[in-house]
Amino acid sequence: MEYTDYDFGLVGLGVMGRNFILNVADNNFRAFGYDLDTEKVAALKEEGKDLNKVNATTDIKTFVASLSSPRKIMLLVPAGKIVDAVIENLLPHLDTDDIIIDGGNSFYTDTDRRETYLQEKGINFFGAGVSGGAKGARKGPSIMPGGSKKGYAAIQPIFEAVAARYNGEPCVAYLGPKSAGNYVKMVHNGIEYGMMQLTSEIYDILKKAGNYTNEELHQVYSKWNKGRLQSFLVEITAEIFNQKDTLAEGDLVDKILDKAKQKGTGKWTSQNAMDLGIPIPTIDIAVSMRELSALKEERLKADALYDRPSITATDKTELESLAEAALYFAFIMSYAQGLHQLADASKEYEYHLDLSVIAKIWRAGCIIRAGLLEDITQAYQQDANLQNLLLAPSFVSKVQGTVDAARNLVILGAKNGIPLPGLSNALTYFDAYTSSRLPLNLIQAQRDHFGSHTYERTDREGIFHTDWEA
Repeated sequence: MEYTDYDFGLVGLGVMGRNFILNVADNNFRAFGYDLDTEKVAALKEEGKDLNKVNATTDIKTFVASLSSPRKIMLLVPAGKIVDAVIENLLPHLDTDDIIIDGGNSFYTDTDRRETYLQEKGINFFGAGVSGGAKGARKGPSIMPGGSKKGYAAIQPIFEAVAARYNGEPCVAYLGPKSAGNYVKMVHNGIEYGMMQLTSEIYDILKKAGNYTNEELHQVYSKWNKGRLQSFLVEITAEIFNQKDTLAEGDLVDKILDKAKQKGTGKWTSQNAMDLGIPIPTIDIAVSMRELSALKEERLKADALYDRPSITATDKTELESLAEAALYFAFIMSYAQGLHQLADASKEYEYHLDLSVIAKIWRAGCIIRAGLLEDITQAYQQDANLQNLLLAPSFVSKVQGTVDAARNLVILGAKNGIPLPGLSNALTYFDAYTSSRLPLNLIQAQRDHFGSHTYERTDREGIFHTDWEA
C-alpha cells in the first residue's frame, strides 16, 4: 500500500526526532520521517503503530514524494556540515515554495547564510530553536522560530499544536526575520548554563557548609520548587538527589564524575556578547567552570599542594534561608543578562524581537522555564523598551529583598574555600550595573598615559589628551 500526502516531514530520527514526530502524529497531523539508519526507521514505525498516521523511510525520494505541497520538512540533525549536506540531498526533489526548517542548535550566521542560499532557489527556510529535551519533544517543547515568515505561516498550526502550553497559550511564536529563532535559542542556552552553574553551587555549599545529606537536599529542592524558585531545573535537581545507584551502593549523584561537558551554545553566547559589548558575567563564568572542571587531573594535583580553610559548620536553618534567597537573586541576574543581550542583538541584527513574547514562550516546555518568567513577561509587556530587567519597577523589591543573602553567602563561601563563581559574578554584575561611579576613569587615564588614547571629562564636553610626563 502506498502512503502519500503526509502533512509534515522530519529528517533525523534520533531520540529528539522520533519524539517530536510522534508528538506531531499525536496531534492529528500525518507525519513522515527519514533517516539512513534502518533501525531508527523501524523503531519509529513500531512505536507509531499506524502507518497512515506516522511512517518513515531510508529513501529520500520516497520521503519527499510522500509529503503534501508545500512540503514542510524539519531537520533535527547535529549542527554544522550535516545540515548543509541534508539540504543539498533534499534540493533536487523539492519544488518552489517548499519549506525547510532547521530545528537544531545551528550557529546564527549559518542560518543567515542558508536562508539567503535557499531564497535564491525559491525555498522557504527558517531556523527554529527547540527546547525541552527528549521529554519536551514528546510532550510539548518551547519552540523559537525565526526566518521566512511565509514559511512559518504554513507550519504554524502544527507547531502550535505540538508546543507546550501555559495557561492555554502555546509556547511558540514567530520571533523575527533571518536567524532570530536560532539566536534566541542560543541565548536561551546561555541562560541555561548560568542557571545550572548556580544550582550546582548552592548544592555545593549546602553539602559542605551545612552537611546536608542527599535526602535532605532532595527535600530542600522539592520545597523550593513549590515556592518562588519553581522551575524545571530546581525540579529535576530534587529528583536527582533521590536517585539510587543501580550499579553500586548509595546515591547516583555521588558516583558521577565532576567533569561537565558542553556542546558549544553557551560559548557562542559568551563570544557574541563580547562582540556586542554586552556584559553577561554569570553566563561567562558558567562556560569557564565547565572548562575548568575538565582539568580533573590538574585539579587533583593542585588540591594536594595547597591547604584549604577548615569548613565552619553553619546552622542549617540559616544556611537554607540564605541559599534560597541567593539563588532567586542570581536567577534574576541570569535572565537579566541574557535578555539584555537579546535586546542589543535585536537592534544590531535587525531582528525586531519582542522580549515579552520570548519570555512568554519560555514559561513552559523549555529547560529554563520557571515561575519567574511570568513576572518577566509582565515587566516587558509594561515597557517594551525596557533596557534591562533590573530597571523594571516590579523587580526592584525582588532584588533588594534578596541581594543581602547573596552577599552573605558569597562571604561564607570565600571564608570556607567553597567556590561560588556564578553567584559572585551575579553579585558583582549587580553592584557594577547599579553603581553611578566606577573606577574606569583610572583605566582611561592609564590608556591615555601609555597610548595617547584620549578620554572624556565629567565637567565639559569633548575629547581630551594629556601629556602625562610633562
